[in-house]
Amino acid sequence: MRNRFAQQLTIGQRPIEDTRINPKSKNAVDELLAALKEIYCNAEYNEKIFSILEKYIRAGKKSTGRTGMDLWVIFVLAQLRLCLNTSYEMIHNLANNHHTLRQLMGVERDFGYERLEFEYQNIYDNVSMLKDEMVREINAVILEFGQREVFKKKENTALRLKSDSFVVENNVHFPTDYNLLWDCARKCLDVVSTFLDKYENMGNWRKIANWNFELKGLMRELGKASSGGGKNKQDRMVTAAKKYLAKANALVAKLTIELPSLPLNDMQDMALVITLEHFMPLLNKHIELVDRRVLKGESIPHEEKMFSVFETYTEWVKKGKMRPNVELGKKLLITTDQYNLIIDYQILNDQQDRDVVIELADRLLSKYNIDSWSFDKGFWKKENKELLQLEVPNVIMPKLGRLSSSEKEEEAGKSYKRLKNKHSAIESNINELENRGLDRCPDRGIHHFIKYISLGICAYNLKKMGRQILKNQKAELELEKAA
Repeated sequence: MRNRFAQQLTIGQRPIEDTRINPKSKNAVDELLAALKEIYCNAEYNEKIFSILEKYIRAGKKSTGRTGMDLWVIFVLAQLRLCLNTSYEMIHNLANNHHTLRQLMGVERDFGYERLEFEYQNIYDNVSMLKDEMVREINAVILEFGQREVFKKKENTALRLKSDSFVVENNVHFPTDYNLLWDCARKCLDVVSTFLDKYENMGNWRKIANWNFELKGLMRELGKASSGGGKNKQDRMVTAAKKYLAKANALVAKLTIELPSLPLNDMQDMALVITLEHFMPLLNKHIELVDRRVLKGESIPHEEKMFSVFETYTEWVKKGKMRPNVELGKKLLITTDQYNLIIDYQILNDQQDRDVVIELADRLLSKYNIDSWSFDKGFWKKENKELLQLEVPNVIMPKLGRLSSSEKEEEAGKSYKRLKNKHSAIESNINELENRGLDRCPDRGIHHFIKYISLGICAYNLKKMGRQILKNQKAELELEKAA
């Protein structure tokens, strides 16, 4: 059973609405808490947020039983993690020791009363329950709250949009075919080691530590030959590759023989066998790639390559930058308004910026009245610009390539230049997003990657609103002093 928040205050408990936040603060935590407090104290948006949380977290569960972590506490801690771009360990520390945060969560008590403290695993398990669909719905409510209640956007005010993309990196090492081969071999040997620890009477793997030692040494030998210089480099690479592949093929042969005889006594054994059956084909694949590239001198097509055997959705992204020239992850397209709030975001799957403009326009033109919309050259496509100009009065989409006389005249216009110069503000928004955790995702798996991005967008919008709320409160205090 989960409650929204503590409905009945206990003796010594401090009310959430009485949480004091210094309006002069420029701290990220204070800005986030200021926005969360305003939402909590607003009955309309409070109800919307909790309805969404209940719909997803309490769905299919009984309303009786042991009390779990409050929905409000889960929501606050999830936003705090992304706002600070920090670990669960730090969130655990703050949840037990940061007095302002604890009061906003509704768990702080006055001195002398028994304190409620959280366990690390309790925080991790509850925050991990959030789903991408739920966070997207919550973000739509937060965006509406920010535009209407914080920035006081009027109903008929047209938006001035900016769109750009950047790469959210995965937590993976730089991929080469020979170190990915080692990753596959290592995981296969790890599975066998787990079986050996569980079943002491398993034979034929007396030298498993030697398998690890030799394969890793041969991988490093090939890497050193590949990255180094000197005479006869190609001959040294071929010699190292032959030794490495011979050992890897011997491991594949041994695993193939031993796989049918592995015990299947419980669900753990079944999971281990499934893991082994997953990594063995990948091991064979990378043996083939190393053989083709080093021994046969082939150039491997991009579509045949893998960039991580763990995060298999990882893409090799080149955005034409000097540094870094290559990024490993997925591109994220964001669209911001004149209040610097992110009103739309989309993860691109092997897509270029210019390929998603029409899809993006279909989503936003049906929701908003748009006065201007700016892009960079990566979005240029004649059809894209012509379509947008049918609905948007001012479309800033610089042409990629030589300009015609009419295009030169258009881009030299005063209004065009002004809006084009303002487009650079989105780079600042991207930089702040990366500080909110979207520089590199530490979570594993595509579903957690997608959810992590949604939480980062939500934390970014809340922090932007909190900054404005504190700014307004500071201005009010200064007026009172002046009076």
